Amino acid sequence: SMSHCRPLLSLLEMSHQLPMCVQAFCNTVGSANKSDEGWLSSMFAHKVDARKDAHSNLLSKKETSNLYKIQCENISKLLPLSILRDEVQKELHRDASYPCEVIGSWNTWYGEQDQAVHLWRYSGGYPALTECLSKLNRNTAYLAFRKERSKMLISRRNQLLLEFSFWNEPVPRSGPNIYELRTYQLVPGTMIEWGNHWARAIKYRQENNEAVGGFFTQIGELYVVHHLWAYKDLQSREETRNAAWLKEGWDANVHYTMPLIQKIESRIMIPMEHSPLQ
Repeated sequence: SMSHCRPLLSLLEMSHQLPMCVQAFCNTVGSANKSDEGWLSSMFAHKVDARKDAHSNLLSKKETSNLYKIQCENISKLLPLSILRDEVQKELHRDASYPCEVIGSWNTWYGEQDQAVHLWRYSGGYPALTECLSKLNRNTAYLAFRKERSKMLISRRNQLLLEFSFWNEPVPRSGPNIYELRTYQLVPGTMIEWGNHWARAIKYRQENNEAVGGFFTQIGELYVVHHLWAYKDLQSREETRNAAWLKEGWDANVHYTMPLIQKIESRIMIPMEHSPLQ
């Protein structure tokens, strides 16, 4: 009878409707896949937006085009070379036509021994560096100094640097001071993250006027950061660094930047006689 057939007809009607439901579900999933490339693929791939600029342009000072050079010299005859350099550099930097100035020169006190560290600034970037080197190669006094220097050197190492936009501009200081050069080898690809954290944290290290300059490499070892600090003595250094931990926020900076670091080196340095940073 028809009453017995109704359940069967209902099942047949549902069976015809089932493919339509499945198709609707598939269409929904398909549209979702198109919008976000699929939930399954997102489990295995992380999509990163391309950065629109080099980290050097994002982190360095826009209002200046200064380029810095840091040089570490390992020396066999430290005192004679220091005296010779004092004489030559005083003469060179009286000449205003050189687009270059000594920011600081130091002998290492603690750290690698028998080592001198020099920091120069080239006002005008790479063209200023090229101009300065060209003039030096025609300067007979400098060429004579370079010849004598070669007899007292074991090795030298240079890096070209830019300064972080949020750090202090290095300016001459009266002394006596000791200087600490802290050098960080970062994990490649983490320079922007480092800069973001330190842009907020530098305010915690200003009370005693200890922040001198902050730089990152462009040529030489890459993903290297140099922070330069000044203290009256080693005790002042310890007290100043300990005081930073009492400020809310400093611990967070250390917590988030430590995983970015592969290696840290600290040098304690004494200014040479001709150094503008005393």
